[in-house]
Amino acid sequence: MNKPDLTVDLSGLQLSNPVFTASGTFGFGEEYEEYVDLDRLGGVMVKGTTLEPKQGNPTPRIAETPAGMLNAIGLQNPGVDYFIAEILPKIRDYEFRTIVNMSANTIEEYQKLAEKLSKPEGIAALEVNISCPNVKKGGLAFGTEPEMAAGVVEAVTKNTDLPVITKLSPNVTDITEIAKAVEEAGSDIISLINTLVGMKIDIDKQEPILANTIGGLSGPAIRPVAVRMIYQVAQAVDLPIIGMGGIMNSRDAVEFLLAGASAVAIGTANFSNPRVTMEIIDGIEEYLCEHGYDSVQEIVGRAIK
Repeated sequence: MNKPDLTVDLSGLQLSNPVFTASGTFGFGEEYEEYVDLDRLGGVMVKGTTLEPKQGNPTPRIAETPAGMLNAIGLQNPGVDYFIAEILPKIRDYEFRTIVNMSANTIEEYQKLAEKLSKPEGIAALEVNISCPNVKKGGLAFGTEPEMAAGVVEAVTKNTDLPVITKLSPNVTDITEIAKAVEEAGSDIISLINTLVGMKIDIDKQEPILANTIGGLSGPAIRPVAVRMIYQVAQAVDLPIIGMGGIMNSRDAVEFLLAGASAVAIGTANFSNPRVTMEIIDGIEEYLCEHGYDSVQEIVGRAIK
């Protein structure tokens, strides 16, 4: 039997297979070279990048939970200029597609980031994080209100020719309304979900464990929420979806594909198993063979009723 076709086309973004690494969990990719055949990855969503360098939040900023982890890193990164000058030249020759996750607190910052990241060679797409606080709106996250989310996407699409991926926050009442807004605003692809807002308290010290008090919950604890939201968004918009949120193995990845995702991104699992992405690529292929499919596209959204 011939091997099934794992290639994916996400609104023109061509991938050798549907497996990405999620932003903030895999550095810039090169850090995992010792553990992973980077050329086998479909894509790497690099660490969240901002206009200026950021030191991040004070420590402690990570806490384990019974089925996942809380983080409040605070977007620590060296800034977009350093990324373009020092990091991009080291990773642009790998076979994986480099996706830059970008974060900002104003529309103007998003515009400048889009302009800067569209010039160098080696960037395949931009992933727009709209979970950031809009400082001009008093800190309300861009992604919690359809009009603000659309405003960010319009600003980015006007300043780049690269495919634009909009990363949705699950911390909303109806995620389909946000998805429809960014689709209408010109987003090419949607990725979801970002982390859920959470908190953990040290009962002996009687104080929050994270220095930032609250953080983002990721890992298998949020997987059912992610699957439900992908299932809903896949029926609300026509855009391809990159699904993420607690994928720990290939069976989890297949679940996301059946719910309507055209590709998946692996996050927290990279911390406990650095080779998990390789295992998931192999596992998806094995699943397709066992069930008699010729391509991964045949199972996308197959569980939607």
